[in-house]
Amino acid sequence: MKIIISVGGRFHAFNLAKQLLKRGFLEHLITSYPKFEVKKYGIPSNKIKSVFIKEILERSWSKAPSFLRRLYNPQFFISDLFDRLASRKVKKTDIFIGWSSKSLHCLRKAKKMGTITVLERGSSHMLEQQRILNEEYDKFGLKVQLAHPKIIEKELKEYEEADYISIPSHFVKRSFLEKGIPENKLIHVPYGVDLSAFKQIPKTDDVFRVVFAGGMTIRKGVPYLLQAFSELNLPNSELLLMGSVNEEIKPFFKKYNVRGRTSNIKWIGHVPQKELYKYYSQGSVFVIMSIEEGLAMVQPQAMACGLPVIATTNTGGEDIIRDGVDGFIIPIRDVEKLKEKLVYLYENPEIRQKMGESAKQRVLSGFTWDDYGKKIIKAYERIL
Repeated sequence: MKIIISVGGRFHAFNLAKQLLKRGFLEHLITSYPKFEVKKYGIPSNKIKSVFIKEILERSWSKAPSFLRRLYNPQFFISDLFDRLASRKVKKTDIFIGWSSKSLHCLRKAKKMGTITVLERGSSHMLEQQRILNEEYDKFGLKVQLAHPKIIEKELKEYEEADYISIPSHFVKRSFLEKGIPENKLIHVPYGVDLSAFKQIPKTDDVFRVVFAGGMTIRKGVPYLLQAFSELNLPNSELLLMGSVNEEIKPFFKKYNVRGRTSNIKWIGHVPQKELYKYYSQGSVFVIMSIEEGLAMVQPQAMACGLPVIATTNTGGEDIIRDGVDGFIIPIRDVEKLKEKLVYLYENPEIRQKMGESAKQRVLSGFTWDDYGKKIIKAYERIL
């Protein structure tokens, strides 16, 4: 079995490539990252096909004057350019795997050569994603263009033309089934966690610390987390936020008095992934209130560091977290339910510790990247 992967960026594609490489199945990895960067992830240069013009264009545009960025949205142009250039590097193999919105030309070329095609989609069905996020931004009175109309149109064509669509969670699966995609077209395998990078170390204080890692955005449900924690005002407690701040969240930071390291709601900015375990390990519970996300990989990361997780139904968490055992699954936007679960864990440290240990054992025994590799390769063998 020989497999080609094409990804504009990184996502979990490099983890998948490593799993295929270990078993001798990787033909090559096409990516927008330069070779020297990809090699850091354990992929040898002879297996890498780099189309790094995408990264150059995206990063250059992000530094352009704001008035220019308001006048033109190059999202589709850059995405489609990568796809067209990547398609030149596609050759006949057993399976081609391409990332959604950046693979239509690659899919078509692979299919002409008789290759089985798999589309990777890490989030819910594009139309459902747009619906729920537009609804959320409208709720907060924000006008945001989420995806270029041509990106949406292209991705819907990819859904139609790919032989299979690979997805990470029941939440994503439901969104595709509701949109009429047949179940036998879906490959459902949850992502994993790198246990060498995420391990528990001793907690050094008795503070009840609620931890969140990820982008500070509306999509991640950050306003609900800030509201719940602020309203509870629990003694000897702290909310620790890690990740870059989007402009849309700054008014909420001001409202809830988020001030770096000087209050009980602390934002410490971006933390390198290799350092995250140190902060997870000082937590008491991990919370993610995302409105829409295929499978947030911070969840198994936090679990590997011994934290119970409170997650919404729309994070993919239900594929990993057993409700009431490793943490809790709650509805999106439900601040009162979040407060209820936080108080329960705050008042019951023995149960909290037991759930954290259960969460750690859960990912150790079925949700590593090796586990993911075994499951996804079994699925590829089945479709062949």
